[in-house]
Amino acid sequence: MEKSYKGYTKNIVDKITNEMKKVIVEQDELIAYSLVSLLCGGHVLIEGVPGLAKTLMVRTLARTMSVDFKRIQFTPDLMPSDVTGTKIYNMQTREFELKKGPIFTNFLLADEINRTPPKTQAGLLEAMEEKTVSIDGEIIPLSKPYMVFATQNPIEYEGTYPLPEALVDRFLMKLVVEYPSLEGEKEVLKRYQKGFKSTELESVSIESVCSAEDLLLCSEEIKSVEVDDGLMEYIVKIIAETRNHPLIDRGSSPRGSIALLQAAKVYAVIEGRDFMIPEDIKKIAIPSLRHRIALKPEVEMEGMKVEQVLNNILSQIKVPR
Repeated sequence: MEKSYKGYTKNIVDKITNEMKKVIVEQDELIAYSLVSLLCGGHVLIEGVPGLAKTLMVRTLARTMSVDFKRIQFTPDLMPSDVTGTKIYNMQTREFELKKGPIFTNFLLADEINRTPPKTQAGLLEAMEEKTVSIDGEIIPLSKPYMVFATQNPIEYEGTYPLPEALVDRFLMKLVVEYPSLEGEKEVLKRYQKGFKSTELESVSIESVCSAEDLLLCSEEIKSVEVDDGLMEYIVKIIAETRNHPLIDRGSSPRGSIALLQAAKVYAVIEGRDFMIPEDIKKIAIPSLRHRIALKPEVEMEGMKVEQVLNNILSQIKVPR
């Protein structure tokens, strides 16, 4: 008899979310979409000005799980070998020994990734796609699960480098962190007044509520989600419109279609369903596609945003019954 995992994923997600809210204020969507990406086995690009708790969110998520976590602070002088590692000659054994870089972990936080040159950024490409690292001709597999959380400052900030398109497309989602509301910022001040320090997460009683084995069980439940042919056609039409829209210069690749399908299935499970509906696709469309399309230069100069165009596409395409 086949084992049933119904409700398992939702229970895990609720536990992680409750733990994270002990630290993170007013970032429900950021937490939810990060967990969707995690359960898809994807990577997340988080954009926002400094000081909006991007790094704190990832550190907190890592503490809710029994996984290895490493952080790289990307700087202009960082070299690719500082990320991946290198082989060093051992004078005693007269052999080259592998010195692994911080990329060898379960959760990698690539902090301020757009403050390092493209050559160093490219060091993540193989790890994000093939889940392996090549050092001096040797291909080394990475641990499972493996996920990259990359934070970046808005591109107009001084000292930033644009990310290569090939690297950006490997992120399942791009999440944008906004300023908190007045009430949210007041709550942050209250917590600091009571003694909370973001640099001392040990002082907050965050419990580890999930393991790598739990993620495998969640993946079994996600595989069983039913997807109607009409919903697949709906996804394909959305992606096709990003390639034909008059305001868009570069549309989404087929990787965008796959991202929509995977993320919508996970979102359905988190909502407590074993079947997908159009609203699941609509809910995750913008974070899954905003980084995969580019508007025409004259459209950007007029102040139009990618999110506005995507909302326009979603409103025009007929929703399947």
